[in-house]
Amino acid sequence: MTDTDRGVPWEGAVNARLLAGDIYRMGRSEWLTAAGWQQAYDDGVRTIVDLRNDGERIRRPTDPVVPPEVLARFTVLHRPTEDPAHEQFGAVFGCYMAHPRSYLDCLRLFPDKIVEVFRALAGAEGAVVINCSAGRDRTGLVSMLLLQLAGATVQANADHYELGLRGINEWHRISPYPHPTERHLAGDELRERIADTRTAFIAALERLDAEAYLLAAGLASEDIRRLRARMAGPVRNG
Repeated sequence: MTDTDRGVPWEGAVNARLLAGDIYRMGRSEWLTAAGWQQAYDDGVRTIVDLRNDGERIRRPTDPVVPPEVLARFTVLHRPTEDPAHEQFGAVFGCYMAHPRSYLDCLRLFPDKIVEVFRALAGAEGAVVINCSAGRDRTGLVSMLLLQLAGATVQANADHYELGLRGINEWHRISPYPHPTERHLAGDELRERIADTRTAFIAALERLDAEAYLLAAGLASEDIRRLRARMAGPVRNG
């Protein structure tokens, strides 16, 4: 796991790490402090691609106060991966997508939204951060496609997913804001959750051709070239 565990020390960031090249992933952006935003800026970040739905993009009482001038240096692109109003959403995902077994359903139901995420990533200024709420499943889905494009092995790709699961699980242990449906897992519960989700993640990944999917959804081949160039270098196969 050490080759994929490239966490970043941005103050306040939850479940944050370098994915590959100049693309980072993390949980809610509102968790970052002003100092954390400065650290991200110093690391070259200029663009945030926010995968959440409108109702999730709000401050909580426990979030740090960040001056507007700190945030003004970043471009925030709102590119949700799903539509909760879709007639099949509840039957497929429940309250929200929280397991890799639903990843292929998300790709099937929302190709127009997924392709907009990848257009944004391909054209982003500077280093870019993708985030959802937990930094686990919507971010995990987008990361899965990116890492396949970058040539990561199935196991290395699954390792990134597992780090995302472990990262938000640790946050549930210390968070001052209890999650309405999730809780911290430990011991056998955590091991069982990891085994279950890794199996589902790998099953989805082995059925996926990310390049073919994105091209069919309307992404330009030049955008795929740009994405691969962005990710060149740090991605490691393990």
